[in-house]
Amino acid sequence: MRKINNSKICPILGAKIMSQSNEKLPVIVQLKKDDNRLEDGIMSVSTNVKKRLPLINGIACDLDTETIYKLASNPNIEYISFDSEVYTLLDISVPTMEAQFPYAQGYKGKGITVGVIDTGVAPHQDLTKPVNRIIDFKDFVNNETSAYDDNGHGTHVAGIIAGNGYSSRGLYSGIAPESNILAIKALNDNGSGNTSDIIDAIAYAIETKDEFNTKILNLSFGSPANSNCNKDPLCNAVKKATKVGLIVVTAAGNSGPNEKTIVSPGISPDVITVGAVDHRRTIDTSDDVVASFSSRGPTNEGLSKPDIVAPGVGINSLSNTKPDGYKSLSGTSMATPLISGSVALLLNKYNSLSHNEVKKKLMDSCIDLDDEIDNQGSGLINLQKLFNGDSKNDENLKRNSGLEPFNSTDNIIENFLVLLLVLYLLDKNI
Repeated sequence: MRKINNSKICPILGAKIMSQSNEKLPVIVQLKKDDNRLEDGIMSVSTNVKKRLPLINGIACDLDTETIYKLASNPNIEYISFDSEVYTLLDISVPTMEAQFPYAQGYKGKGITVGVIDTGVAPHQDLTKPVNRIIDFKDFVNNETSAYDDNGHGTHVAGIIAGNGYSSRGLYSGIAPESNILAIKALNDNGSGNTSDIIDAIAYAIETKDEFNTKILNLSFGSPANSNCNKDPLCNAVKKATKVGLIVVTAAGNSGPNEKTIVSPGISPDVITVGAVDHRRTIDTSDDVVASFSSRGPTNEGLSKPDIVAPGVGINSLSNTKPDGYKSLSGTSMATPLISGSVALLLNKYNSLSHNEVKKKLMDSCIDLDDEIDNQGSGLINLQKLFNGDSKNDENLKRNSGLEPFNSTDNIIENFLVLLLVLYLLDKNI
């Protein structure tokens, strides 16, 4: 058996070759630059070419061991990865995050679209009534044209972001109940899919971002981080997404409490990586702890992750089988859309912020859970801190974004009632 010692072959692919030397393996070949001749050559020797991946100058195909070795010695090849399976990450949230503060200021995500790359999104009433806010559906698994979800994970995630509580009279409302959902199905009925399909889905979100006003990508899935981030296909794809202005929010993983268990693309410095908190079924945050299953950092390259944590245990959201039903799930998959929805509220307020500005504002608006940074990141997101922080800085940001300060009618009425109460007490000499 030939010994593999090549920096251009990812470790998991190397292991597959060692154990299955005579079988053709699904791979992603990344080129250093556009090279049509080399691409045509790779496609000619592959028995099964799945697709081109122009977003990362790559090709998804099946190759035998000898061809992989030959390509690895070609100076124009950047990296060859195993086309790994990507999995969904499953294992009282809105009040815990104090979402009433942005709501009181009039921010509920209206007009902001969040791209949900997942198992699909079912047309639940909380997303379609009184108006349909699933503004587009793209299916990379079965090529269907009507919105559906044969697993349920994506619908649950979409509800955490944008459910308006229509079927529960507001009880199970998402964090940004007026935002829109771009539903992209890239995971199958078992909640898994190939890395190459995820890259295609990210490319679609980039291509259509102006058409649908997509500002945020929610990635509640992950794959074991076997390669350095600068070689990892998913990391390269999300980097391209952030370069064109998308805010990418991704799950840390459910492999805690061991360290160095952050999954890809959560290992990327170009995303907001979210861990999960157990809120212990109370709104009071004083008893909150990082969930035992939540993946811990640092990454293999020493990057401190996760960036932030949010509630991820026993989260009630939308059912994919009942158009007015709900169910409870746990995992960093559930914490991630709480942050995506929070970003939608933030962009609703400021209209336009860069990835770095969003990340900084989020990380500066956290409650310290008295845990290590590689467990909790900056801590538990708190929307009161995010929206009722330094008013001077807030007004400066609003001026820079072209928005005037918002005067809430609810706050005026509340202040008026307080004044009446004071007058009454003075009149009674109390």
